[in-house]
Amino acid sequence: MLNHPRPTLQCLLLVVLLLACWKKTAGSLGDGRKIWQKPKPEPFIPDESFLYNTFPSGFLWGSGTSAFQTEGSWDQGGKGASIWDHFTHSSVSGNLTTETADVASDSYTRWEEDVEALKYLGVRSYSFSLSWPRLFPDGNARAQPNTAAVEHYRRLIERLLENQIEPIVTLYHWDLPQVLQEQYGGWKNDTVVGLFEDYAAFCFRTFGRRVRYWLTMHNPYVVAAHGYGTGVHAPGETGGPAGSFIVAHNLIKAHAKAWHTYNTHFRPAHNGQVSIVLGSHWVEPQKGQATTANVELCQQSIEAVLGWFANPIFGDGDYPASFKIKHEALLPAFSPEEKLWVKNTADFFALSFGPNNLRLGRNLVHYGQSVTPDLRRILGWIKLEYGDPKVLLAEGGWFSEASVGREDTVAIYLMKKFINQVLQAIRFDGVQVFGYSAWSLVDGFEWNYGYSIKRGLFYINFNQPNQTRTPKTTAQYYRRVISDNSFLRDETSRDLKGRFPCDFHWGIADSTLQFTDPHLYSWNLTGDGSLHLVPGVKLRTSQTQCTDYLAIHGHLRLFVSTGASHYRFALNWSLILPQGDHSSVNTEALRYYRCVLTELKKLDLETIVILYYPTHRDPNLGLPGPLHASGGWLNYSTVEAFQEYAALCYKELGSWVRYWVTVNEPNRLVDVYSSGKEKHQAAHNLLLAHAKAWRLYEREHSNQQRAMVSLALHADWAEPANPFLESHTAAAQRFLLFELGRFLDPLLGSRYEETQSKEDYPQEMKAYLKERAQVMGLPGSPLPSFTETEREELRGALSFIALNHFTTRLVSPFPHTQSNFQQRQPPDHGCLTLTDPTWPSSSLGQALVPWGLRKILSWVTERYGGALPVIITGSGVDDQAPVEDKLRQHYLRSYLQEALKARHLDGVNLQGFYMWKLQDRHAAQFGLFTSTHHQSKAKASLAVYREIITHGGFPEDNTTQPCRLSGLQQPCSTCAWLFNNKALLVFGGCLFITAVMLAALVIFVIITRNQRRGRGRGVSRMTRRRRKEVCSCPTVVKH
Repeated sequence: MLNHPRPTLQCLLLVVLLLACWKKTAGSLGDGRKIWQKPKPEPFIPDESFLYNTFPSGFLWGSGTSAFQTEGSWDQGGKGASIWDHFTHSSVSGNLTTETADVASDSYTRWEEDVEALKYLGVRSYSFSLSWPRLFPDGNARAQPNTAAVEHYRRLIERLLENQIEPIVTLYHWDLPQVLQEQYGGWKNDTVVGLFEDYAAFCFRTFGRRVRYWLTMHNPYVVAAHGYGTGVHAPGETGGPAGSFIVAHNLIKAHAKAWHTYNTHFRPAHNGQVSIVLGSHWVEPQKGQATTANVELCQQSIEAVLGWFANPIFGDGDYPASFKIKHEALLPAFSPEEKLWVKNTADFFALSFGPNNLRLGRNLVHYGQSVTPDLRRILGWIKLEYGDPKVLLAEGGWFSEASVGREDTVAIYLMKKFINQVLQAIRFDGVQVFGYSAWSLVDGFEWNYGYSIKRGLFYINFNQPNQTRTPKTTAQYYRRVISDNSFLRDETSRDLKGRFPCDFHWGIADSTLQFTDPHLYSWNLTGDGSLHLVPGVKLRTSQTQCTDYLAIHGHLRLFVSTGASHYRFALNWSLILPQGDHSSVNTEALRYYRCVLTELKKLDLETIVILYYPTHRDPNLGLPGPLHASGGWLNYSTVEAFQEYAALCYKELGSWVRYWVTVNEPNRLVDVYSSGKEKHQAAHNLLLAHAKAWRLYEREHSNQQRAMVSLALHADWAEPANPFLESHTAAAQRFLLFELGRFLDPLLGSRYEETQSKEDYPQEMKAYLKERAQVMGLPGSPLPSFTETEREELRGALSFIALNHFTTRLVSPFPHTQSNFQQRQPPDHGCLTLTDPTWPSSSLGQALVPWGLRKILSWVTERYGGALPVIITGSGVDDQAPVEDKLRQHYLRSYLQEALKARHLDGVNLQGFYMWKLQDRHAAQFGLFTSTHHQSKAKASLAVYREIITHGGFPEDNTTQPCRLSGLQQPCSTCAWLFNNKALLVFGGCLFITAVMLAALVIFVIITRNQRRGRGRGVSRMTRRRRKEVCSCPTVVKH
């Protein structure tokens, strides 16, 4: 009879099999390296740069503090001295001799105000630490505790629970009783491990019934590495790596003892959870290249900080293998029993991610790695490396300089970034994050930085005795996030279906048109059939002429393939009039531009032609040399010279031009001038030059040529950097007035300034500059004034509004502190610009903010009315991808979506959008095509732009716009076949000609032989004689 396994054995085998399968599904330990092998998500993909979504229900929003940093009362209420008290009171601390935490935030007496601050935020948890030397001044938890301290913490815990705030209690946050340091040498001595176990047991027993979450210690890496290794932190010992390793070993054992104590004696009754807060930085491989070697270096960098403590507790009970190999001679060893005893001594993973570790992590970066504050990636690493534990962000946040005060704008955006990275880790990567603690609740003593930096959500003026808690703008922001439990998507961000009108300008913008290239190239150097620039070599090129049509036709053929209807390019003033006047007119250059315009007209394409295209790359700023030498735009003679130049261009080229732009981006040109007075004078003269050119056209050419004339302004949107401060709203408005209003108000007036003369600078701008001059002790405003004649000339001198828009800037007021003023002269508009780190950006740092286009269009329409057409005469983004330019594809779709909303929903009279630009010159940047020495390949964004043009926008049915169907030429199938088979046709033609020539030769030979047979020998001799005469050549006479 066969022996069958008993049912109990079958069940055990089944359980083992299920556990193995579950482990494979959940992810095995030690897979952290995979995080670098995964491709980083593209930032421009929706929700990858910033996720609009909700946090899990019951998410544990909180804030935190530590006892030493905030309590103060260092020698009151029976408290004993800590190692940090001793450190700050003695010369051991070096640079902190004058700063102590004796009073700090005074939270020991003002704890009720801290609770009120928590209620203001609306948090569900508060992480704070108990002071070991306050509870036990001599460090011995077997002795009688300090009853005042016990009552203090009991009152705090009870008040928190009364307000539905969960206490998260840390046993040790770096403030070891000084007596233990003196008696035993602190954490270097194993005796302190046992004393910590006693201390933990007392806390669990005394407060445990009211506390569900315990943290044994906070970021032991800093204690070991910088308390006992470098001496930067208390107790200030410089024992080097050997000292750090011993201390870390004891800290890990102390934590394990505390966990086992709770697990054995208190968990059954209290049902709480215990963990340890571990800190980490994050690194990315050299140049983003995730080779095996680079990934291994990154893994070792994280293991040297986080893994040092996490691997024994969450991993296999021992130090990481790379750590043991590197420090084998100095590193203490865990016995096999200790490994089992230390392993799994945490109920969840508590992470600290802030400046302490990121700063210190830079010392651990080698071989080109980069430290980056990517919270999502470190959370993903923890999940892969340690088997998907539940995670609490026990410390998240950054710092501000002490001078920032309550208006901590930059900290808002860093908070926004960190919290959103947590949300992405939850929703995209499946990390089980159950809480986030914003650090810290109030300003306090920041360890070795003293009071030079601040991290609190609530501002405290340490120079005032009352220590009042005042919410900073980060507190206001955090409060809103907690209330929403999410990042809410704005309703206006939804896509709109619809089309642009049939006469909409679908354009492409270029700079100065030039087809001659003086550079030398080598061909097929790398075997890819491409041209490569030879650096340092320039060739002499011939003057531009119509024989350059080989290049022109190729360039225009690229343009036609885009499907665009309008082309914007610039003339070269210094080429047409080298001397700046009519004494030397380059007729060849004019003929060349005329040829280009003629070819465009043959193709039924319209143009916007720019008369003056200033460029910072040209030492003369695009001006003829003599004009620049005589002062350029600071000299009124340049205004008159520009009028003469415009007259020449109108006369010679005006028959082919429907749209003129006098000056491209004068608001960027004035940036080259050093002083405010020069900037304003240059802007003044540029305005007058435009007005004179506009009046000249209206007077002498408008009736015949009927073109429209404008000037193009760089028009990025200005968003208030801090949404909670009126001063930032005012700064953003002022920024726009200096950028746009100073040029448009004198030409168009403003709806808001009916009481004053419209042909003038914005009233707000004039008042600001006048007040600023008084503050600076200047005799008067640097802003020039217009004469009555000039006002008359300026009035209405604009046929359409031309804007070049690329990005959005966050704007804040320039901080008017004495130190800032001494370091650098504030800009005339008194504003600073910054960017939101959650915005996707290009390799050149251009932020992609589609909604900024809609806002700038609405602002212009609101201020100047909708009578004049608005044309976006330049917009684009750099993308280093050679062909698959995904960033530019996203830019096109998203920015044109906002343009459609501006037109359909906001009533903006938008009549055109010009993509910058047609073709790269050298490296991949803004072009829809690669450069000529990369064979002018079409990039993927070209198909996207052409599709939008064909549809006329974003229609519901994705069909071709009807008016475009009627306007499109029917394709010639024969022509297309001929074009696609050029090589075959040439080869066939050659074969055909060869065959004809061979046939003719054969016929000739046959005829010649027949003639020879029909004639006599004499005739033959005569024929030969004649042939001989024909073949004879005259003697070449040498001179």
